[in-house]
Amino acid sequence: MLEPADTGSGVVVVVGAGVAGLSAAQHLTRAGVRVLVLEAAGGVGGRMSTEKVDGFRLDRIGQPLSTSYPELRRTPGLDGLVLRLFAPGVLVHSGGRRFRAGEPADPRRARGALRAARALASTPRPPRGVRPPLGGPLDHARLGAGLARLAATEPAHLLARPELPIGSALTARGLPARTLHGFVRPLLSALLCDPELTTSSRCADLALHAYAAGRLAVPEGGADTLPELLAATLPPGSLHTGVRVTAVSTNAVTTAEHGEVPCHAVVLATDARTAAGLLPGLRVPAFHPVTVVHHTAPEAPLTEPALLLDADRRGPVAHTCVISQVDPTRAPAGRALVSSTVLGAPPSDHELRAHLAALYGTSTSDWETLAVHHDPRAVPAMPAPHDARRPVRLLDGLYVCGDHRNTSSVQGALHSGRRAARAALADLGAPWAAASVPESAQEAHAGEAA
Repeated sequence: MLEPADTGSGVVVVVGAGVAGLSAAQHLTRAGVRVLVLEAAGGVGGRMSTEKVDGFRLDRIGQPLSTSYPELRRTPGLDGLVLRLFAPGVLVHSGGRRFRAGEPADPRRARGALRAARALASTPRPPRGVRPPLGGPLDHARLGAGLARLAATEPAHLLARPELPIGSALTARGLPARTLHGFVRPLLSALLCDPELTTSSRCADLALHAYAAGRLAVPEGGADTLPELLAATLPPGSLHTGVRVTAVSTNAVTTAEHGEVPCHAVVLATDARTAAGLLPGLRVPAFHPVTVVHHTAPEAPLTEPALLLDADRRGPVAHTCVISQVDPTRAPAGRALVSSTVLGAPPSDHELRAHLAALYGTSTSDWETLAVHHDPRAVPAMPAPHDARRPVRLLDGLYVCGDHRNTSSVQGALHSGRRAARAALADLGAPWAAASVPESAQEAHAGEAA
């Protein structure tokens, strides 16, 4: 129940308790500002939620995080976040085989690896028709060296490149077609949910930089662990769920349950469609639809904690993993949990199982389907040209944030919340330094863009 002391002069209302709204609330609270977070749903996290079924923890969206995301270190409340790591690189399925790819080379050894690969390339070629995926050792060495260089490149330099759709940009840079389609396309399908490679090259370069500079990971216990940590460390009484906001202004919000709630400023942190409904005129982007399917299997079909990508695109699954091998807390002891992502509508059960059987090289007839989560507006699209730093300040006292204002990632959502908080604090005359810890120049560039 909202109390009169919760509202009024000096209070900033944050509409939406997703990752962006909770980030904004954390930074505002750190600066000494009273916040009131209002969420229409019964819980926090928005799309970053996890369903609990018979001891299994089933995420509603399957985008992995990267340990290199600056905002995971910079957002107050996330000190207790534990990340479970995937194996280095990824497994790519092509031509009926699985092979490891995409491990950045040690920059100190990259030249030596290239020399060794060139020597191998001069050996007799295999018989006609037997071609290693992604080409031979030289191609893999070049890919590893390229990822190492990308990891060492400051994001500001990536943002200075000409902007094109990422597929066109990589072709123009001379990336071999076999590397583009055998590794980069399936990887960006996992990172950005964009198998057609239409994403802005600047945004895609940032995603590839994050991949090359860190390790893919998931929050221990489920995706909802991250927003729940942010919510749990807010001051008592500052978060209210089940409150539907029907109108916003610079000094009040109107709710269906409590009428008008006066305040000093409003941060609108809902999804893009809801934000445009409350503030007509805001642009609503196109979206990538995503379906996440969870199965339990009698035995783990893959024993390593690897992300398995499909390079051949011969079925509906873009990427899959035995998530219980990555994070054992997501399944009861002795049970295997397989989580698979489809970039589109839910496929038929027969089609899905046949594709998973091909990817894992095992029968899936005895797998049990635990959940099918489909979201037609899962990930905001970022076609070129894309402004990865859209304004968060609409008026003095009215701000908007979310992954639709930055990049379509947890990093983007967290950073947009920080930008909105910073703008609000500037208008309130409150010191930003109290809300944030110092950041390196590279983290600043990465955060500002992503």
